[in-house]
Amino acid sequence: MAVFGAELARTIHAEAPGIRLRFKQAPTEAIEDTTALLSAVDGLLMPHGIIRGFPTVDLYRDSWVYIVADDNPEVGEQLTLDDLARLPWVTYQRTYDAPAARQIGLLGIEPRVEISVDSFQLMPLLVAGTRRVALIQGRLAERLGGLVPVRVMEPPYDAVPLQEALWWHPAHTHDAAHIWLRETAARVGEAVEADRPTSSSPPIGERVVKRG
Repeated sequence: MAVFGAELARTIHAEAPGIRLRFKQAPTEAIEDTTALLSAVDGLLMPHGIIRGFPTVDLYRDSWVYIVADDNPEVGEQLTLDDLARLPWVTYQRTYDAPAARQIGLLGIEPRVEISVDSFQLMPLLVAGTRRVALIQGRLAERLGGLVPVRVMEPPYDAVPLQEALWWHPAHTHDAAHIWLRETAARVGEAVEADRPTSSSPPIGERVVKRG
């Protein structure tokens, strides 16, 4: 929401001010009954590796980074696997934050979860001034830089990349307004990846986008 949703909202406000956007948190059962979910919304914002078998358009690439408190004396200039095994964690609540969480398990690390939340944006606030560590998206960490006293640390392993995407129900594929939404989303995604502003196009109505 902070990275893609904010830029999408700015672009649509500038190009099609009659459009209303509504962002809703995707429920935990999203991957259990994705067909039902997608039939009720215009799209689902979720990275690859969690759901499959539905039409999708790629938006932008991202990476995983760790954050620790600025004043955490237990972490040096580089984060280690031992740090991840030893420190308490703030984690994303839903189990389908997928490949990144599975990768940690494959490294033999069982996160010692102290707090779980349903928003990545809350994590820095729950890490600041504590011994905790959290895994969040690199682009989000950049936007929060300077707002919360945390350090951004590279993973001590080759973290799986993130490819964010917009997924939709096949019933929407040939709908003109939905085609416009997808094309606009793709253009905004390209701009986010290139770190540049977007602009240009029309329609009207209300589009509902679920965020993962």
